[in-house]
Amino acid sequence: MNLEALKQHIEEFLVSLEVEKNASAHTIRAYRGDLAGVVTFWEKIATKETGTEHTFQDIVRRYITSLFYQKIKKATLARKLSCLRSLKQYLAQFGINLSFQAKAPRIEKKLPVTLSVDEIFYLLDTVKVEDLPSKFPYRDKAIFELIYATGMRCAELVAAKLNDINYDEKTIRIMGKGKKERMVLFGDKALKSLQNYLDRERGTLVNGVQTDVIFVNYAGTQITTRSVQRIFEMFRKLLKIDRHLTPHKLRHSFATHLLQQGVDLRVIQELLGHQTINTTEIYTKVTSSELAKMCDEKHPLNKLDHLVGGED
Repeated sequence: MNLEALKQHIEEFLVSLEVEKNASAHTIRAYRGDLAGVVTFWEKIATKETGTEHTFQDIVRRYITSLFYQKIKKATLARKLSCLRSLKQYLAQFGINLSFQAKAPRIEKKLPVTLSVDEIFYLLDTVKVEDLPSKFPYRDKAIFELIYATGMRCAELVAAKLNDINYDEKTIRIMGKGKKERMVLFGDKALKSLQNYLDRERGTLVNGVQTDVIFVNYAGTQITTRSVQRIFEMFRKLLKIDRHLTPHKLRHSFATHLLQQGVDLRVIQELLGHQTINTTEIYTKVTSSELAKMCDEKHPLNKLDHLVGGED
């Protein structure tokens, strides 16, 4: 297979990811970038080694070798290798055997950073809507509250539509990763916050624009994930201590706080839209570490040691 044939197969592979595998736009974008790296690598080799015939298998082996010598993050290297393995499986359907051995680096899973319940309720209850430094405070508070109430992803929130809401059952229908549909729940506080936004601001923002998305920007069109991130930056500045606050960290906080309250891990998996329970299990480590920290800080014996220390 020559370089031009590879380019064609890559395009077909990316289409199959979207159509057959229901891969997310983020995954397809990442794979496109990774495979573009292979193409660029082949083009450079062909320029330097003119007159030499190169097989696809040879190029891939040399490319993988070059990756291990680059100072890139382990997670990035693992993703690139995963992309190549997926391409290998795809090409096998057409009798193209891409044989290579590459062991992905071991990646230590980082515990999700979460906000405490007190920090979140400070932003939701102590900070009043009228005190938010925003032109659309009811919208911004509803966004913050809904993400914490439901655990939905930022991309899921901006895509949610008015007819996805069931006000009586307090649910929102979400189209998640892999075009997998699920229902998320929210409580009375989030419902009130959402209704305040719909009654007080959305009509003014839309101003005749035909759109069915829940959250809109100043032009009356669907708000972007970048705008939501800026809203979270605004909330971050209202905290009394400097914390890194993003929509995804609030999603982590939602899951961790549910687990602390005794909610079954399988239920949390369903609410978050995780395909496997393994992804959700990381939250058990979060609560264990927090329990250890709490024992260190609050246990009476530790306080006693502090008081009598140095008397031996």
